[in-house]
Amino acid sequence: MRKTYQSIDDFLSDSSFKEWVLEGKHHDKWYEWTLSKDESTELMQSARLYLLAMQIREKEVQKEDIQEALGHTWEKIHKQDRTNQQGYLVRVLKLSTVKKMAAILLVGMCLFWVYQQQTTLQSKYLGYDELVSQQNGGLIEQANNTNKPQLITLSDGSSILLQPNSKLSYPNFFTGKERKVYLLGEAFFEISKNPEKPFWVFANEVVTKVIGTSFRIKAYKDNENVDVVVRTGKVSISSNTKIQPANQSVLLLPNQSVRFQRKDLAFDPIVAINTNKPEDINDLTTIEKLNFEFIDVPVSQIFERLKQAYLVEIDYPQEKLKDCYLTTSLSDQPLPEKLKIICESLGGNTKYEMNGNQITIYSNGCN
Repeated sequence: MRKTYQSIDDFLSDSSFKEWVLEGKHHDKWYEWTLSKDESTELMQSARLYLLAMQIREKEVQKEDIQEALGHTWEKIHKQDRTNQQGYLVRVLKLSTVKKMAAILLVGMCLFWVYQQQTTLQSKYLGYDELVSQQNGGLIEQANNTNKPQLITLSDGSSILLQPNSKLSYPNFFTGKERKVYLLGEAFFEISKNPEKPFWVFANEVVTKVIGTSFRIKAYKDNENVDVVVRTGKVSISSNTKIQPANQSVLLLPNQSVRFQRKDLAFDPIVAINTNKPEDINDLTTIEKLNFEFIDVPVSQIFERLKQAYLVEIDYPQEKLKDCYLTTSLSDQPLPEKLKIICESLGGNTKYEMNGNQITIYSNGCN
């Protein structure tokens, strides 16, 4: 009946054949057939090679494994026909070696492709940890693990509202001709003006340069984009030269935003923010929505506006300041500068002390 087999599948479905090839059983039923030269014998030999190849695991493609799998068959064949057996063994080993080398080459190419892809991504993506690690140390890291914005005041008087699940690294004191900070996550910046000392914010692959203005950056680790929104003043935004030597740059004016695509290393078109459109306003944070232009407004209302914007506590002599009104502009100013302007406007030896989120106003009343 086996002489009627017309395909490899016929042999592979024969349990006796599989036991002979893999376990050496039923040898007497199959051995004599291996010495014949008819067409079905060639199919049987091909089926045997196929079956053996299917049993070899990728990580165990060794010459010893092949010989062990064929052991029982070859041991008896070479006793009957050494010449035929040796020739056949050489052919099998050559074929198996080709398959082995092909498998190794294929796996190697796959591993190289994966490595190349990872290397390419690492070269394109520049995160907070990489940026901070490239510095010489001496940075303070502030992490906001709460559920509300956290106020940070820098040594130059700049104020930053750090959003939840965000980090900011900055020096205790700014030295040299530049001011540099490093952001992971989202923050609203109000930068103290100093044309001689530009302020730089490094956030993933984007670098933002300012002299004095207010803006927000959103650059979380797992986000596909970096977003920058300018509230007042203007900023220059560019891609980091470490990932793009011929870096792109855009200039943002008040109420403009831009998105940087981290995957493509490219900026989207600049978008104008219409403060009269509800959908645009909804995308802004609380401090971005508030107006800091005051015309003959009670100082108590101004303090309430600051408390709402910065989430701070302000203690002031309410009785002494109850009849005090101010007309002033506090836009495009960091919190310490806002407080300084208020105190100078009130006069009467008015001054303030700031300890974290607690602000205390000392005053004998307004002029």
